[in-house]
Amino acid sequence: MPRHTETRNLPYSPEQLFDLVADVSGYREFLPWVAAVRVRSDSPTLMVADLVVGFGALKETFTSRVEKQRPLSILTDYIDGPLKYLHNSWKFRPDGKGGTDLDFCVDFAFKSRIFETLAGQMFDRALRRMIHAFEERAHELYAPAGSPAAAAGSGISRSSAQSAA
Repeated sequence: MPRHTETRNLPYSPEQLFDLVADVSGYREFLPWVAAVRVRSDSPTLMVADLVVGFGALKETFTSRVEKQRPLSILTDYIDGPLKYLHNSWKFRPDGKGGTDLDFCVDFAFKSRIFETLAGQMFDRALRRMIHAFEERAHELYAPAGSPAAAAGSGISRSSAQSAA
């Protein structure tokens, strides 16, 4: 059962990062395995959305409930699809220097042993790709031209990371 937690310092405000993560309908634009998104309902504090995720020939639909507490946190819980469970959290804390300390956690398990085995083999690589995609998207949207963040591109610092399977 893959679980991953990490903290990163990013040169964007908590509000900017909150907006990026909360824009689930935009995931298809920058997350390579998201084939489609359908937002069933959305309010300032709660969203229910379907994501169609594809890995090669496999495509699955995940329905999630997303609790939003602007600009502090986004908590995602699984409702329906091929998983036993999914818990995902994003917590945004100002770092006192104009950036954000971002705490990220994902914990999930598939119903199917086959999917669980495949996920275990691909989890670390897929997770790194997802984190990189969010960082690149933040860079595209928020890094001012000529800023250190703009010059660094995806060279955003990683302060700690741990994975457990």
